[in-house]
Amino acid sequence: VQLQASGGGLVQAGGSLRLSCAASGRTDETYRMGWFRQAPGKEREFIAALRSDGSSTYVADSVRGRFTISRDNDKNTVYLQMNSLKPEDTAVYYCAAQRLKTITSIFGGYGYWGQGTQVTVSS
Repeated sequence: VQLQASGGGLVQAGGSLRLSCAASGRTDETYRMGWFRQAPGKEREFIAALRSDGSSTYVADSVRGRFTISRDNDKNTVYLQMNSLKPEDTAVYYCAAQRLKTITSIFGGYGYWGQGTQVTVSS
C-alpha cells in the first residue's frame, strides 16, 4: 500500500489543521493506521492510531483532547484533525499503516509510511 499525506501548513497558535492520508494499492486489505510526528533534533513521536475497522482509537497524552483521528473507508483516507495548535506541535507529520487489525503506538508496528507533511505553528 502507498500512503500520501497532505494538509500541512503554517498556522497561528490556537488554530486548526486537518491532515489527510490517502492510501492506494492493496486497500482491500485491512490496515491499522497511525500518525507520528518528528520535530527537528527529536525522535519520531507517536500521535494517534486507529484500529483497522475504525472501532477504536488511541491518542497520545500530549495531544489528547486536541487531536482526533478518523477514517473514511470509501475514500481510503485517514484524517488527523488538529485543534488548539501550539508552537510545540511544529513538526513533520507522518502517516503509517500495517496490515493488522489492532492498535499500536509502537513505531515498529508499522511497515508502510507516507512521505510526511510539514506543520508549523507560529506563536
